[in-house]
Amino acid sequence: MQHESSAVSRRNIGKAELFLGFLKIGLLGFGGVAPWARHIIVEEKRWLTDREFAELLSVGQLLPGPNTINAAVILGDRNQGLIGVLLCLLGQMAMPLVIVTALAVVYERVATIPEVGAALIGAAAASAGLVLGTALKMIRNIKPTPLSYAIGAAGFAAIGLLRWPLVPVVLVIVPTAIVATWWERRR
Repeated sequence: MQHESSAVSRRNIGKAELFLGFLKIGLLGFGGVAPWARHIIVEEKRWLTDREFAELLSVGQLLPGPNTINAAVILGDRNQGLIGVLLCLLGQMAMPLVIVTALAVVYERVATIPEVGAALIGAAAASAGLVLGTALKMIRNIKPTPLSYAIGAAGFAAIGLLRWPLVPVVLVIVPTAIVATWWERRR
């Protein structure tokens, strides 16, 4: 079964398919792209497995810039080279640009209405829920090891609870995670 799912992700994705897939991600993922990116790339299009998507997103998080944009660049490059990169980026950014421009015009007129502020707070909570739900789905499907949980908990504790700066924590946790995972797989 693993071989079959890997074969699915190895097929060459066409230019139009890449553009339309990322256009849909950009349109549906407004305010929270990662949950929709996972749904479309893994569940709907079956371009990648859950594990491959998690690895792609992890690499995207390590690079400067938004992780899903970085993932789009990598996926586009793997399948169609520079043209694929441009198509994925254009697809993912086109609709949000149109929507944000339209919302800015509307928001300028309604910003002082208290109900608008309350709606924005509710939207932020919904977005946080989407991110958490996606993380839980990925955990269920990937089945992390106890070591993975420990590394994730250490990162959460360092940044979320102790409020240590992100860059030094990442500079310590990433090499630690790589070495620990390598060591765990060696056994």
